[in-house]
Amino acid sequence: MKIAVLGSGNGGCAVAFDCATHGHNVSLFDFEAFPENIKGVNQQDGIIAEGNMEGFAPIEYAGHEIEEALIDAEIIYVVGPAYSTRPFATACKPYLRKGQIVIVCPGSCMGSIEFKNGAQLSLRDDDIIVAETSTLPYAVRSVEPGKIRIFLKLKNGIFVAAVRAQNTPQVLEKVQDVYPAMATAKNILQTSLQNGNPVIHPSITLLNAALIERTRGNFYFYEEGVTPAVGRLIKAIDQERIAIGQALDIEILPDPDLGYMQGYMAEPTYDKGYSEAPGFQGIKAQNSLDYRYFHEDVGYGLVFLQSLAEQIGVETPYISTVIRLVSLLMERDYLTQGKRTMESLNLAGLSVENLKLLLT
Repeated sequence: MKIAVLGSGNGGCAVAFDCATHGHNVSLFDFEAFPENIKGVNQQDGIIAEGNMEGFAPIEYAGHEIEEALIDAEIIYVVGPAYSTRPFATACKPYLRKGQIVIVCPGSCMGSIEFKNGAQLSLRDDDIIVAETSTLPYAVRSVEPGKIRIFLKLKNGIFVAAVRAQNTPQVLEKVQDVYPAMATAKNILQTSLQNGNPVIHPSITLLNAALIERTRGNFYFYEEGVTPAVGRLIKAIDQERIAIGQALDIEILPDPDLGYMQGYMAEPTYDKGYSEAPGFQGIKAQNSLDYRYFHEDVGYGLVFLQSLAEQIGVETPYISTVIRLVSLLMERDYLTQGKRTMESLNLAGLSVENLKLLLT
């Protein structure tokens, strides 16, 4: 099968490597502003991986020509932070064709709708199926251009849903050779809410702000950054997320339970579950607060969760507090910016029942 991967960061390279090792012809695209991994892949004609997955995988095309990457692609993986989804959608728009499947991986917060809006596709149009995953299937970091270290490929607890949930089985059938652990979600509300990044990353970063600034990230983010007090903040944010799911008739697994299922954690707890997690060992902290753990996971993730909660009548005082504190630290009003909200997604004003109907 011909597969296109958009995004040459850690996650994109991991998806491209994995798909190629399963015998698929893989193209890797990124914008010219991000040349390093594209250059590294071209120099060695593929991607090298070490760690939980090892070896070399040939890549058919790696470059900055979106049309070249999308030619004959049956599946298009859009892999990157939440703020990359719309630029990728805009770039794809002239070259998408009927029958293709687009998977935003991870969806982060209704990334599938963001992609459809960016590509000017109707939410009810099934000619091009757009889906999203609840999380990236890997814990992965870059070693050098064209080389990655995969700490873990998820064993379980990864969900996928299409914008129209009736199309999800078709998506799942296409990807299960590479992702046998992937399971059907009820709809994209579940994949969006089950994403744990906004629960984990902002809490740990916020409560380790001084250490990050003083050491420039010279400590282990989970092993040293999570203590019982940090775990209590993670739990408070998680409980509000779970409450949003309950109001939408969706069961959202507590993040430690999910981490245990996925193989990250040895025990499903909010403190040692993270600090002693085999899947998180060796992951260093970011060298600055000016990083996606705030800009993406607060500016898109927590802001989206608050927006959704307000629309359906769920109170989220701890989520709101973290947004305010991080906005103060970063001198940036994430709420006012409204990068990903129900309004920005053109979903403002819809009731719970109308949301469910739209996404079925």
